[in-house]
Amino acid sequence: MRVLLISLWVAVWATVLGACSVVDHAGGDTVLAMNAKWVLLPIANHTDTPQAGLRAEAIAETLLRARGLQTLTHYPPEINPDALFEPAERKVQQDAQKWARDQGARYALSGSVDEWRYKVGVDGEPAVGMMLQVVDLQSGNVVWSAVGGKSGWSRESLAVVAQKLMRELLASATLK
Repeated sequence: MRVLLISLWVAVWATVLGACSVVDHAGGDTVLAMNAKWVLLPIANHTDTPQAGLRAEAIAETLLRARGLQTLTHYPPEINPDALFEPAERKVQQDAQKWARDQGARYALSGSVDEWRYKVGVDGEPAVGMMLQVVDLQSGNVVWSAVGGKSGWSRESLAVVAQKLMRELLASATLK
């Protein structure tokens, strides 16, 4: 019996320490209108992993639709060339926000991916770090933002860890 209790205790602590995440957010008190027109803008890739931003966009779009957001439009592909080292990143964001305003959108979700990799080592744990923000296109103000990082188990895929982190980040946004 004692061996079983010790084994259970070790398993609980391994779970707590093994899959770590840190999340901070601002603007959680702000209620974002679900029936307003939303656009998904480019998520910048600040990693060495090609197309990490595009992968994050796909996850964000699906998670927002799963929360009931039906008025979400994705930016046209010519706005984001998704170059590995894009020197004109701010211009891409400005062009994307101009396009969104021209579409009559109220809110724009954008952000950046800062880590998207498997850690080097024996276990090769997946690690993801990202920032998301919602801009009110009428005022130009950031009305909600969140940033976080998460690592997973060596047998977890990078996409699973990214989806868990993004779900955690988006959960702090109040959509009504």
